[in-house]
Amino acid sequence: MNKIVLGNCVELMQKIPDQRIDLIVTDPPYLVNYKDRTGRAIANDVHADWLEPAFMQMARVLKDNSFCVSFYGWTKIDLFFAAWKKAGLRPVGHVVFAKQYASSKRFLAYQHESAYLLAKGQPELPGNPLPDVLPWKYTGNKLHPTQKPVSCLTPLIESFSKPGALVLDPFCGSGSTCEAALISGRRYLGFELDPAYHAAATDRLNGGS
Repeated sequence: MNKIVLGNCVELMQKIPDQRIDLIVTDPPYLVNYKDRTGRAIANDVHADWLEPAFMQMARVLKDNSFCVSFYGWTKIDLFFAAWKKAGLRPVGHVVFAKQYASSKRFLAYQHESAYLLAKGQPELPGNPLPDVLPWKYTGNKLHPTQKPVSCLTPLIESFSKPGALVLDPFCGSGSTCEAALISGRRYLGFELDPAYHAAATDRLNGGS
């Protein structure tokens, strides 16, 4: 497999037969209309009309008794939970990545990222479970305004899939999940809507970055 496809993830997932994906690890838009200091933005980060259709498709293509790891926007957690529940994905764990710096400061200094571990069916328990608090490594966000560190994604992929598994990231951004899958001895499939980020991810996985 090992490819990154440009396009709308809901439309692209509709072309995948049922239960073909071993693991999903994804960082969807947080629905916060985020822009970084240089003005870079993320497509579909304002309205939630894509949220339920996307997770319905993810649940359909995911094999029974498998996992989906999803980052999320904590201010919109009600919408994310509704979408996961409707899709039949069951929260079975929550991972907090502790930062050494604050991404922003308002009522609190926000120094973490977090993701839910979602189950479809009854997956096997990992032999050596990961701790639910893990360290975070700053990427510099050179390729994407919310670029996730490969070193944080690799343990998730290794814990929740087997070597040779097919890992899907429907919102693959600059390709961090895809690179982590490759490093972990898995195959990858990534979808990205923005042509600039798709080009960066493709170049990255081809050895350019």
